[in-house]
Amino acid sequence: MYFTIVILLSLSAVGIAFYSISAKQLQKSAKSQMVQIVDNAVHHTNLYLSSYQRSMVALLTDLRVKRYIDLPADREEYENYRYMTDIRDAIVDPVWIRNPEIEALYIIGYSGNALYYYNGGSEPSFKPEDTAKQIRYFKEHTDESGRLTIMNYSILGEKTPMMTLIRRIRGLRSTDMKGFVGIEVKAEELSTLWKGIDLGKDSYFFIVDGEGRIQYHNDQNKVGSIVPSSLGKQISEAGTEMFRSSAEGMDRVYISRKAEYSGWNLVVSIPYSQLQKPLNTIRSSIIVVAVITFLTALFLASRFGKSITTPIRTLMKGMSQTEKGNWKFIPLPKHRDEITELMIRYNLMVNRLSEMVDTVYRAELRNKEMQAERQKAEFQSLQLQINPHFLYNTLETVVCYAVIQDSDEITEIVGALSYMLHYSVRTNLEEITVANELKHVMYFMVIINHRIGRTFEIDVRVRPELLLRKMVRLTLQPLVENVFQHAFRQGVEDHHTIVIDAGEEGDSFWVSVQDNGCGMAPERLEELRAKLSENRLADEEDRGSAGGIGVPNVHRRIQLVFGEDYGVTVESSPELGTRMMMRMPISGVKELSSPAGQEAAAPMQALPMAGSG
Repeated sequence: MYFTIVILLSLSAVGIAFYSISAKQLQKSAKSQMVQIVDNAVHHTNLYLSSYQRSMVALLTDLRVKRYIDLPADREEYENYRYMTDIRDAIVDPVWIRNPEIEALYIIGYSGNALYYYNGGSEPSFKPEDTAKQIRYFKEHTDESGRLTIMNYSILGEKTPMMTLIRRIRGLRSTDMKGFVGIEVKAEELSTLWKGIDLGKDSYFFIVDGEGRIQYHNDQNKVGSIVPSSLGKQISEAGTEMFRSSAEGMDRVYISRKAEYSGWNLVVSIPYSQLQKPLNTIRSSIIVVAVITFLTALFLASRFGKSITTPIRTLMKGMSQTEKGNWKFIPLPKHRDEITELMIRYNLMVNRLSEMVDTVYRAELRNKEMQAERQKAEFQSLQLQINPHFLYNTLETVVCYAVIQDSDEITEIVGALSYMLHYSVRTNLEEITVANELKHVMYFMVIINHRIGRTFEIDVRVRPELLLRKMVRLTLQPLVENVFQHAFRQGVEDHHTIVIDAGEEGDSFWVSVQDNGCGMAPERLEELRAKLSENRLADEEDRGSAGGIGVPNVHRRIQLVFGEDYGVTVESSPELGTRMMMRMPISGVKELSSPAGQEAAAPMQALPMAGSG
């Protein structure tokens, strides 16, 4: 439907614009053609009439004509004959030679003296009353200043329409007008000027004088008739503009020009239907071309639409299968276009979605495994709580016996062991401060010092502002114990050191335990790292492997609390020592106001861990 609307709008816009422009251009061209015809006719008519005017100038300037005009009414008959003969020989006969189409030439004075010359026959004779009547008529219809007047009045009384050119003339004795000089030509002579004009069928050219009488027409029957008054009014008022009229019984287009010498209007008339015929042809052609173009465009639009909708329907079917859970790939067509690219992206999306679903499924399985490991860790912690009050009471009894026996060593060892046992059997895996973990290590060192029979101090380099950072409970002491079990396997020497440090990197917080013991061989280091990469708690059967079960369990416990992006990393070199770093997210610093916090921080100055920390 949209294609149809677009095609119709486009064709309509182009058709209307083309038709409008063509109509304007054709009307402009027709008007220009008609104007050119009329202007040429006017030009040739003026040239034609100017030749007669030159013949009249010879009469107007001749002294014999002027003397004859001045003759009185009682002139002698001989004198009249003498002037007639002299003027005919000197002026009239040359005029007949130059302009044989002139029918008559006459000179009439106000006093009644008149000379009449007729080309091709004897001169007509007029009675004095006829001459007086002619004088009265010419005085009424000629210009008093002596300008040329053209009229269709003839003194010969011929049935054939005549064109009369007449002017007033002055005598020789005064500057007043004394008579008339006239030339008569058959009006049909004008047809020789315009017979080459071809305006087409039912078109014609005609001349109308100032009184609305037709002086020339292609149809000789209309010569001498009067044009309809409404048409004559439009001709006189239209000026140089083209106009339409139905005064002659048909809708026609007219354009006219006024001749300079005669004051007549030369008019071209063309049927309006003939003027519109090219436009009708153009309109019919536009309609035919538009219909053919519309049908062709509609066919192509249908094919083009199917080339889009068919792949889209295929894509929709594939999506419906995907919606049902069937990861179905869409077969690609042979050609490549935007829809094909969309299918390719869809297949890629389906592939990635299937991969993501598998990844999510594996992640869920992994979460379940982590949950199981967490539950396993809590179960192990619960196992450690079996009858804890009995163990606490037993240790208290041992302390009492040690006091009675006055044994400070036993009292110190049992006290440290009691604190460590109480700290270890807590059932949750919640975060705890660095200070609490250091306190737990300090009590562990009390027992270690009694075991090795000497005082060993750990170098604690943790800045005070980091003591309240959060870390996982029971993660620092296993790493320190691992040093005594594996790094100092041959016994503790004076040069042996353990350094506990902490710091921040970006959004991570780390705590490290570094020693200068025997280090690890490369293959043993790789074995430990592979164990850590398994991301699971160590079992009893892993006790003999690299790092025992302490390091892997510390690594996994950190991951269970903070996520798998965190944990333990190990760096070691043979005979140079080992550094184990616990990496955790930064947590907010909180003031410890509870008695437990104060108790955790207080003994740090008294236990053998101060070193340089």
